[in-house]
Amino acid sequence: MRASFGARLTAAVAERGPLCAGIDPHAALLEQWGLPVDANGLERFAMTCAEAFAGQVAVVKPQSAFFEAHGSAGVAVLEKLIAAFAGTGTLVLADVKRGDIGSTMAAYARAYLADGSPLAADAVTVSPYLGFGSLDPALDLADRTGRGLFVLALTSNKEGPQVQRARGEDGVPVAQTMVDEAAARNEGATPLGSVGLVIGATVGRTELDLSRLNGPILAPGFGAQGAGADDLGSVFGEHRGHVLPASSRDILRHGPDVTALRDAALRVRDALEIHAR
Repeated sequence: MRASFGARLTAAVAERGPLCAGIDPHAALLEQWGLPVDANGLERFAMTCAEAFAGQVAVVKPQSAFFEAHGSAGVAVLEKLIAAFAGTGTLVLADVKRGDIGSTMAAYARAYLADGSPLAADAVTVSPYLGFGSLDPALDLADRTGRGLFVLALTSNKEGPQVQRARGEDGVPVAQTMVDEAAARNEGATPLGSVGLVIGATVGRTELDLSRLNGPILAPGFGAQGAGADDLGSVFGEHRGHVLPASSRDILRHGPDVTALRDAALRVRDALEIHAR
């Protein structure tokens, strides 16, 4: 039986350091790498990333939209990319940000979290803004299959505060409600729960109470988007040890050379490890 995602993530970070390397094959980056902006270029990009990162970093995060933009051929490349990391020790976090209700959410869950699905990853990102309870099909299936979820809580886009920092009838910020709901699902889990949060590394002081979370925090925005190692400490404070910084452009700009790409990821990883001591 597969160990829980929280346990597998803890082991991966202990062995390979606290870094989530983004795999974002947008058109401008394909062109920068000298690749055609089509499914063939997408596949060459994806397999180069797999060769560079597999077994080297704790987590990779392919952004599904850039694959879906190429239609069925692009989705096939995403399936191939996910399969390329199987057995390497590097976990795959599929950045799909799915959020829906009822049978539709259950279908999304089967696509990305069910054993036997060609798109099944170790974890996925999900949006709770149809209500946290709408995620129940994904939460239940992830629990049964030893996979994880990263729930959007406080994102760095300028539109986010309109919803995320708003206060409910109880006076509690919506983002804090998401934290509390995730914490309830992680209660008692060891060494770490499998329901994580997404909190942008560039959001500044969050004023969120993360003390009961007992789960990982994905922190996008590290590197090219402006956040540095010091920001991780100021944003997350004593919870810094459970933060998984995500970096994409700062690493991917070193492609298409496999060695240069791998070395860039390892430099970022090493810098994060040094700062965390």
